[in-house]
Amino acid sequence: MAFSLYDASVANYLQTLGGVAGFLDRALEHYREQGIDAEKIVETRLAPDMQPLRFQIISVAQHSRGAIEAAQSGEFRPPSFKTPYDYAGLQGLVAQTREALEGWTPDAVNALGGRDVVFLLGDHKLPFTTEGFLMSFSLPNFYFHATTAYDILRTNGVPLGKRDFMGRLKLKG
Repeated sequence: MAFSLYDASVANYLQTLGGVAGFLDRALEHYREQGIDAEKIVETRLAPDMQPLRFQIISVAQHSRGAIEAAQSGEFRPPSFKTPYDYAGLQGLVAQTREALEGWTPDAVNALGGRDVVFLLGDHKLPFTTEGFLMSFSLPNFYFHATTAYDILRTNGVPLGKRDFMGRLKLKG
């Protein structure tokens, strides 16, 4: 069975983004039922030296949609994390990210293979091929930030389980 760049990246981004959208929805419902203002959770962190939920969700979008766009343009830059998203804005960002990724066809993503992608951070430049960028940088970052967002909500009382994180499975038939 051939495994394509699309299968390894966009298909996995979409599955996990479905989980992220679901656990954000579930958290909002939980907080409403408990009389807790979900806006307070946006700036919640797992630890003092870690970034808040807002940063985690922006990073999930950047390391999925932003990564595929970087493979197309040849450059990846971190986004501004100063964007003042509220809880609904974070949910909207996830929905927009999913919609944009659903617009990519397997042929279009697979055609990006072998290209150069440069990660630019100030004066620092890290050169990659598309495959190296997606597999060794983007996907690990994507999963780290999705997991951290899940963990922030879980440690703040939202009754989440593994299935909430996983999203829709790709079952046979």
